[in-house]
Amino acid sequence: MALETLTGRVGLPFDGRDNGAMPIEWTQNPEANRLLENDPLALLIGMVLDQQVKMEKAFNGPLELQRRLGHLDAEKIASMDPDRLLKVFRERPALHRFPGNMSKRVQQLCRVVVDDYHGDAGAVWMQARDGDDLAVRIKKLPGFGDMKVKILVTVLAKKFGVQPAGWEKYAATWHTIADVDSPETMEQARVVKREMKAGQP
Repeated sequence: MALETLTGRVGLPFDGRDNGAMPIEWTQNPEANRLLENDPLALLIGMVLDQQVKMEKAFNGPLELQRRLGHLDAEKIASMDPDRLLKVFRERPALHRFPGNMSKRVQQLCRVVVDDYHGDAGAVWMQARDGDDLAVRIKKLPGFGDMKVKILVTVLAKKFGVQPAGWEKYAATWHTIADVDSPETMEQARVVKREMKAGQP
């Protein structure tokens, strides 16, 4: 995976992040964290899976999906038989609490990546003209509502230095996974997420 694909810029450190950027430590599995840092599709899939399950399980999902499929290729996933992909999601331990819904959503995500970005998930942000365009592009992805748009914009800015003009307008104003760099900050993000969910009508 070329660094340009993930960040939209060249000359960055070997892990694809700016100097001083916070590392991704969203799971207890270093391999899963590295995949999230270096594969744009893994990052998007993890964001999609981060719903009604623990964040650690959601963000370990892309690595486990890669292991079960033997790849993490948007075109291959998009063209898979839906029943076969569902079977992969349901394989014990299931990749998600709701494997049926999530297998469909991940496949829909991959289809959009293929149809709109020629299979290059990183182009979602790499080709964004400004913050407005970035938010629109993310919002069009299956599984990304207003809150997830804000979270991903913040993740891209803080973890990868992707900061097109005006990105701040769409950034989350609360403690999110973008601020997680330790077990303590992960717990803080979990508490905030739970409180926000409890406050929803």
